[in-house]
Amino acid sequence: MAISFSDALGIHEPALQLRSRRAEVLANNLANADTPGFKARDMDFKAELDRIARPAGSSSNVSLSKTQSGHLDGNGLAGGDVALGFRIPNQSSIDGNTVEDQVEHAAFMKNALDFQASFMLLNKKFKGLSSAITGQ
Repeated sequence: MAISFSDALGIHEPALQLRSRRAEVLANNLANADTPGFKARDMDFKAELDRIARPAGSSSNVSLSKTQSGHLDGNGLAGGDVALGFRIPNQSSIDGNTVEDQVEHAAFMKNALDFQASFMLLNKKFKGLSSAITGQ
Protein backbone atom coordinates (compact mmCIF):
# COMPACT_ATOMS: atom_id res chain seq x y z
CA MET A 1 0.00 0.00 0.00
CA ALA A 2 1.50 3.32 -1.11
CA ILE A 3 1.58 6.35 1.16
CA SER A 4 0.13 9.51 -0.32
CA PHE A 5 2.15 12.32 1.19
CA SER A 6 -0.43 14.91 0.17
CA ASP A 7 -3.10 12.98 2.10
CA ALA A 8 -0.82 12.26 5.05
CA LEU A 9 0.59 15.76 5.44
CA GLY A 10 -2.53 17.70 4.63
CA ILE A 11 -2.34 21.43 4.12
CA HIS A 12 0.86 21.92 6.12
CA GLU A 13 3.27 21.58 3.21
CA PRO A 14 1.66 24.22 0.95
CA ALA A 15 1.15 26.45 4.01
CA LEU A 16 4.88 26.28 4.69
CA GLN A 17 5.63 27.25 1.09
CA LEU A 18 3.21 30.19 1.25
CA ARG A 19 4.72 31.37 4.54
CA SER A 20 8.16 31.24 2.94
CA ARG A 21 6.95 33.25 -0.05
CA ARG A 22 5.31 35.83 2.23
CA ALA A 23 8.56 36.16 4.20
CA GLU A 24 10.33 37.04 0.93
CA VAL A 25 7.73 39.70 0.13
CA LEU A 26 7.90 41.24 3.61
CA ALA A 27 11.71 41.18 3.60
CA ASN A 28 11.65 42.95 0.23
CA ASN A 29 9.40 45.62 1.74
CA LEU A 30 11.81 46.12 4.64
CA ALA A 31 14.81 46.26 2.30
CA ASN A 32 13.13 49.03 0.29
CA ALA A 33 11.95 51.09 3.27
CA ASP A 34 14.08 54.05 2.15
CA THR A 35 13.49 53.74 -1.61
CA PRO A 36 11.50 56.74 -2.87
CA GLY A 37 8.26 55.72 -4.56
CA PHE A 38 8.42 52.07 -3.44
CA LYS A 39 4.99 50.54 -2.82
CA ALA A 40 4.78 47.93 -0.06
CA ARG A 41 3.28 44.59 -1.15
CA ASP A 42 1.66 41.76 0.76
CA MET A 43 -0.48 38.72 0.12
CA ASP A 44 -3.75 37.48 1.57
CA PHE A 45 -2.48 34.24 3.12
CA LYS A 46 -5.93 32.76 3.76
CA ALA A 47 -7.15 33.44 0.22
CA GLU A 48 -3.98 31.95 -1.29
CA LEU A 49 -4.19 28.85 0.93
CA ASP A 50 -7.85 28.42 -0.02
CA ARG A 51 -6.91 28.72 -3.70
CA ILE A 52 -4.21 26.07 -3.35
CA ALA A 53 -6.41 23.76 -1.25
CA ARG A 54 -9.27 23.88 -3.74
CA PRO A 55 -9.43 20.56 -5.59
CA ALA A 56 -8.35 20.61 -9.22
CA GLY A 57 -11.21 21.20 -11.60
CA SER A 58 -13.47 22.82 -9.02
CA SER A 59 -14.64 26.28 -9.81
CA SER A 60 -14.68 29.32 -7.61
CA ASN A 61 -17.76 31.40 -6.92
CA VAL A 62 -16.78 33.79 -9.70
CA SER A 63 -17.17 32.84 -13.33
CA LEU A 64 -15.37 34.77 -16.05
CA SER A 65 -16.09 34.87 -19.74
CA LYS A 66 -13.63 35.95 -22.42
CA THR A 67 -14.96 38.57 -24.80
CA GLN A 68 -11.68 39.13 -26.64
CA SER A 69 -8.97 36.69 -27.71
CA GLY A 70 -6.35 38.60 -25.70
CA HIS A 71 -8.18 38.25 -22.38
CA LEU A 72 -6.82 35.96 -19.68
CA ASP A 73 -8.96 32.95 -18.80
CA GLY A 74 -8.84 33.60 -15.04
CA ASN A 75 -8.00 30.02 -14.05
CA GLY A 76 -5.34 30.90 -11.52
CA LEU A 77 -1.99 32.55 -11.84
CA ALA A 78 0.77 31.59 -14.21
CA GLY A 79 3.45 29.41 -12.69
CA GLY A 80 1.59 28.99 -9.40
CA ASP A 81 2.68 32.43 -8.23
CA VAL A 82 0.75 34.15 -5.47
CA ALA A 83 -1.40 37.22 -5.91
CA LEU A 84 0.29 40.21 -4.33
CA GLY A 85 -1.60 43.33 -3.37
CA PHE A 86 -0.42 46.74 -2.35
CA ARG A 87 -0.45 47.64 1.34
CA ILE A 88 -2.41 50.78 2.20
CA PRO A 89 -0.28 52.93 4.53
CA ASN A 90 -1.58 54.37 7.78
CA GLN A 91 0.60 57.47 7.33
CA SER A 92 1.59 58.57 3.85
CA SER A 93 5.19 59.49 3.14
CA ILE A 94 6.38 62.61 1.32
CA ASP A 95 8.53 60.58 -1.09
CA GLY A 96 5.68 58.20 -2.06
CA ASN A 97 7.10 55.19 -0.21
CA THR A 98 4.32 53.18 1.49
CA VAL A 99 6.58 50.97 3.67
CA GLU A 100 6.00 51.48 7.38
CA ASP A 101 8.81 49.90 9.39
CA GLN A 102 6.77 48.99 12.44
CA VAL A 103 3.94 47.44 10.41
CA GLU A 104 6.37 45.44 8.27
CA HIS A 105 8.38 44.25 11.28
CA ALA A 106 5.20 43.13 13.05
CA ALA A 107 3.91 41.33 9.95
CA PHE A 108 7.32 39.70 9.39
CA MET A 109 7.51 38.50 13.01
CA LYS A 110 3.96 37.13 12.98
CA ASN A 111 4.69 35.35 9.71
CA ALA A 112 7.91 33.90 11.20
CA LEU A 113 6.00 32.56 14.20
CA ASP A 114 3.33 31.09 11.94
CA PHE A 115 6.09 29.53 9.80
CA GLN A 116 7.59 27.89 12.91
CA ALA A 117 4.16 26.58 13.94
CA SER A 118 3.57 25.12 10.46
CA PHE A 119 7.04 23.58 10.49
CA MET A 120 6.46 22.00 13.91
CA LEU A 121 3.12 20.55 12.77
CA LEU A 122 4.74 19.17 9.61
CA ASN A 123 7.60 17.72 11.69
CA LYS A 124 5.09 15.99 14.00
CA LYS A 125 3.31 14.54 10.97
CA PHE A 126 6.61 13.08 9.73
CA LYS A 127 7.37 11.66 13.17
CA GLY A 128 3.91 10.07 13.24
CA LEU A 129 4.43 8.54 9.80
CA SER A 130 7.85 7.28 10.86
CA SER A 131 6.36 5.66 13.96
CA ALA A 132 3.63 4.05 11.88
CA ILE A 133 6.15 2.66 9.39
CA THR A 134 8.50 1.26 12.05
CA GLY A 135 5.59 -0.08 14.12
CA GLN A 136 6.47 1.72 17.35
